[in-house]
Amino acid sequence: MRLTRRLATLLVLAAGPLALAPAGAGASHTDTSRPNDPLYGSQWGPGQVRVEPAWHRSVGRGAVVAIVDSGIDLDHEDLARNVIPGNTFLDCGTQGCGNGDWQSGPPEQRDGEPHGTHVAGITAAVTDNRRGIAGVAPKAKLLAVRVLDDDGSGSFEDIALGIRYAADHGADVINMSLGALPGVQGFVLTGMETAVVDAIAYASSKGVIVIAAAGNEGFPLCDEPSFDPGAICVGATDRRELKASYSNFPVKPAFDAVAGPGGELTTIFACGEGILSTVPAGTGGDYCGYPANKAYDEYVGTSMATPHVSGVAALLSAQGCTRAEIVQLFKTTSRQGNSEVRGVYTPAYGYGIVDADAATQAAGTVC
Repeated sequence: MRLTRRLATLLVLAAGPLALAPAGAGASHTDTSRPNDPLYGSQWGPGQVRVEPAWHRSVGRGAVVAIVDSGIDLDHEDLARNVIPGNTFLDCGTQGCGNGDWQSGPPEQRDGEPHGTHVAGITAAVTDNRRGIAGVAPKAKLLAVRVLDDDGSGSFEDIALGIRYAADHGADVINMSLGALPGVQGFVLTGMETAVVDAIAYASSKGVIVIAAAGNEGFPLCDEPSFDPGAICVGATDRRELKASYSNFPVKPAFDAVAGPGGELTTIFACGEGILSTVPAGTGGDYCGYPANKAYDEYVGTSMATPHVSGVAALLSAQGCTRAEIVQLFKTTSRQGNSEVRGVYTPAYGYGIVDADAATQAAGTVC
C-alpha cells in the first residue's frame, strides 16, 4: 500500500518582495543571542513557538532528529554542517539503496522531491552562519532517511524500514511529515496494516519520540500514521495562531496531540503566510525577495508544523529528557492559541501550540 505525503503546498506567486532582515555584523554569535541569519526576520514560526528565549537553556546540542521523508539535500549551504547521511528505502529491500540524499535511490527516482529538505531546515538549519534561516534546534543533528519518491509517495513497508533504521542509528526524535488519506486508519484498527504501527512501537521501546503530521484534509481525525499509538499528532496553525483551515483536527486515541506553525493557504498572492525554509538550490521561488540561488521557499501544511514540534523535542532531549518526559512536557506546557491556557486538550489545538520557552524551563525540574 502506498502512503502519500500530499499537501505540503507551495505558496502561490507573491505580489511583491518581503523586506528581509539584514545580516548581522560585529561580534560573533553566542548560543543565547539573536541569530544573524539574514532571513530570520521573515520566519514567524520560531516566534510562535517561543524558541528564542529557550535557546538560553538548550540549542539541541547532542540530539539527533531523523527526517523520515523525501530525503535531504546533503550539500545545502544551510544544512550540510548539521546533516548525517543515512539511508534510502524506495522499493529496494531491507538494506536500503542510498544515503538519504534527496536524489539518492534507484535511477528512476533521482529527480528528487524538495519536501524533506524544507522539513529539515525548519528543524535544525545551521544558525548564525550569515546565510538563510535559523532552525528551531540549531545545534541538533539531522539524520537523512529517504522513504518518499519523486512524487512524494511511499509504501508502508519502506516507511517502516525508515523508522526502524532511524531508531537503530541514533535518532532521539523521528519526524514524519507524511500521511495517508482519511479512512486508512481503518486498515490499522482492523490489523490489515501493521508495518508502520509495529515500527513506531519499536522506536518507542528504544526511547525515541515519533512526531507525525495530522494531515491536510480538514478531517476531524489525525491521519495515519500520526493516528498510531506512540506517535505525537501535530495540527497546524496560521501566523495569527488560529487553526489552519486545511489542518486535520489533532484528535486520536490517548489524545497525544499538539499544534505548531504550518501557515495558511490564501486566496490572494501573499508572501509571509507560509513557512520559510530550505529547499535544494534552484527549486525554490524568487518572488518573495529570497536569495537568487532559489534555495529557500515558503510551503504550507501540517508537514511544516511537525518539524517545529520535532525541533522543540530536540531541545528537550538535549536537556536529558526521556521520551515519556517530553510527551508530558508537551501536554503540560503547550498553550491554546492566542492564550496562556495550558494543560487543556481541545479538538482544534490538541494540548496546544508547543512552547519551547515554557517546556525548556519546566524541563529543569521534570527531567
